[in-house]
Amino acid sequence: MSFWGQMMLIDAASPLQSEMFLFHDHAMVLLLGIFVFVATLGLKLVLNTLTSRVMLEAQRLETVWTIVPALLLIWLALPSLRLLYLLDEQSNSGIILKATGHQWYWSYEIPFSNSGSFDSYMIPESDLNEGDYRLLEVDNRAVVPFGMETTVITTSADVLHAWTLPAMGIKMDAVPGRLNSMSMFVEKPGVFYGQCSEICGANHSFMPIVVEAIDLEDFCSLEF
Repeated sequence: MSFWGQMMLIDAASPLQSEMFLFHDHAMVLLLGIFVFVATLGLKLVLNTLTSRVMLEAQRLETVWTIVPALLLIWLALPSLRLLYLLDEQSNSGIILKATGHQWYWSYEIPFSNSGSFDSYMIPESDLNEGDYRLLEVDNRAVVPFGMETTVITTSADVLHAWTLPAMGIKMDAVPGRLNSMSMFVEKPGVFYGQCSEICGANHSFMPIVVEAIDLEDFCSLEF
């Protein structure tokens, strides 16, 4: 998770988030290159004392500054499209975690298991233990195994919500009467925090998301 004063992005815990970081770096190279070029050109124009009052057109220059930006956009679009297709891939293996948004808490269910469904409420500040995170801890965490695919399905029982887990690169709308799904591959054990990312009412800020990734053997003994 992120901390106060953190300058870099949150650590990735899934291949999708790692790919997003690579695309971020790819885009930043392009943006910084354009910024340096435009700043240098603007500085030279300001300091230049020569002017041309009789030049009416420059076909070669106009051709260059039309083609070059188009090539830069293609350079940016290709990895972006690749990442979009990776995000849309669905796995037929692994387990299923269903998350249902309510005003204002989440309920979880793992189909085909004996765990049933359970609600996940935020722990009030007065009940936090030492070391717990304010506004992020819940009474019941969603538990998934790491090292294997998990299909996350979201829906809502009332209004629009958004199930978001930044370390996994997941932000998925929870829409009443509709099921949305994404694949999640947790690379390492740990506890990962998120929050509802769709303004859903007065207590929108008080329905955090907590996913705990454990070993598959421990998960099987826990769930079945």
